[in-house]
Amino acid sequence: MKFLILSCNTGGGHNTAALAIKQAAEKMGHEAIFTDFLTLAGKKTSDIISSLYVNTAKYLPLVFGAVYTVGKGVSYFPWKSPVYFYNKRFAKVLLEYIRGNNFDAIITTHLFAAETLTYLRRKNVRLPLTIAVSTDYTCIPFWNEVECDIYISPHEALSDEYVRRRLPRKKIYPYGIPVDERFTEERSQRKAKMSLGFDPNRPLYLIMSGSMGFGRVPLFTKLLCRYTENSQVAVICGNNKKLKDKLEKVFEGSKDVKIVGFTKNVPEYMAACDVIYTKPGGLTSTEALVSGTPIIHTAPIPGCESKNYRFFGKRGLSFHAKNMVTQILCGKTLVENQEKRRKMTERQYENSKPNSARDIVKLAEKIVVIKERTGSLETIAEAK
Repeated sequence: MKFLILSCNTGGGHNTAALAIKQAAEKMGHEAIFTDFLTLAGKKTSDIISSLYVNTAKYLPLVFGAVYTVGKGVSYFPWKSPVYFYNKRFAKVLLEYIRGNNFDAIITTHLFAAETLTYLRRKNVRLPLTIAVSTDYTCIPFWNEVECDIYISPHEALSDEYVRRRLPRKKIYPYGIPVDERFTEERSQRKAKMSLGFDPNRPLYLIMSGSMGFGRVPLFTKLLCRYTENSQVAVICGNNKKLKDKLEKVFEGSKDVKIVGFTKNVPEYMAACDVIYTKPGGLTSTEALVSGTPIIHTAPIPGCESKNYRFFGKRGLSFHAKNMVTQILCGKTLVENQEKRRKMTERQYENSKPNSARDIVKLAEKIVVIKERTGSLETIAEAK
C-alpha cells in the first residue's frame, strides 16, 4: 500500500504523531510519504501560519485560549467555520498532489489538512481512504465539521464526547495517539541513566517544555534544585536556542543540571528519569504515558492542553498543581513514595495504547481490502 501522511508545523506534536505512523507503515512493508500539508502551497505559507500559531500560544496564551473557546462555540453552529473556508484555498494544490501519486490511503494528524480533504469530498472528488487522527485528549473545535472515513480518538472514554460533537460513532476508533515505537521498548533505568552521563544512584528529574520551549523554565529549574536533595536535573529545551543559551548561562558550572536542546534521545531520557515535568501537550504526555514515566503536568496553554491534564488527572495518570512549588513537591513525593509511584505507573499501563501507530496502519489495510472487495466504504463498520 501507498500512504500519504499529512501534518502541519504548528508545534512538534502533529509531526511526531505523523512520523510515528510513517515509521509503522514502512516497517510493515508499505510506502509512506510524509509532508507538511502547508508546504504544498509553498514553504513561505507554511512558515507564516506556523509562526503565527506558535507565537500566539507562546507569548499570548490567554488570547490563544480565548480563540479556542470562541472556536468551540462556533463549531456548534450548523454551517462551516472560517477555518474550513480558509483551508479550502489549498484544495487545488492538494488535489494535484494526490492525483500525481497513486495513494491507497491518506492519514492526517492535523485539522487543516482534514478541512481541505472535506472540501474536496463535498465537491464530489473521488478520494482514497481518509483517516483523521486526534493528537489531544478532547474533540477539538471544528473536528466535527470534518468529513473523513475514519476518526482515531485517543481513548474510548472520549467516544461519547466525539458523538456529542456530531461525529458518527461507527467511524470512531479509540486507538490512541501514535508515538515512536522506541517509547514502547523496555529499558533499564540504571543503564539509561549511565548512558546519558547521570549517576544511577541519584534521582533524576526531567523538565520538558515542548518542542518550541514554552514556560518559565529558568525559574522552575532553580526552584527544583532548591527543593530537592541529592538530585540531578535534565532540561530539554526543544528548538528554543534562546532558552537553551539562557539556561546554560544561569547554570554554568553546575554538575547537577544538564541543559539539552533539540534531541532525538527523548525515549532514553524518559526511561532514565524518576519523574517528568511537562506541559500537558498531547504528544509528550502520551510518550510519557506509554513509557510508564511518572508525570507532573505544569501550567497548560489554555485550550486543548487544559483538557489533556484534566483527562490525565482524573484517571491518576499524572499529578497537576497550579503553582510551581507545589508541582515540584508533587514530583518529589513521586520519587520518594514508591507506593504512589507504583499506583500511577499501573494506571498508565492500564490506559496506554503503545501500538497505536501499527493499529492505525492495520486498520487502513483492512478497510482498503473491504473497499476493493465491495467497491465502497459504506461497509466500513465491518472493519471493527
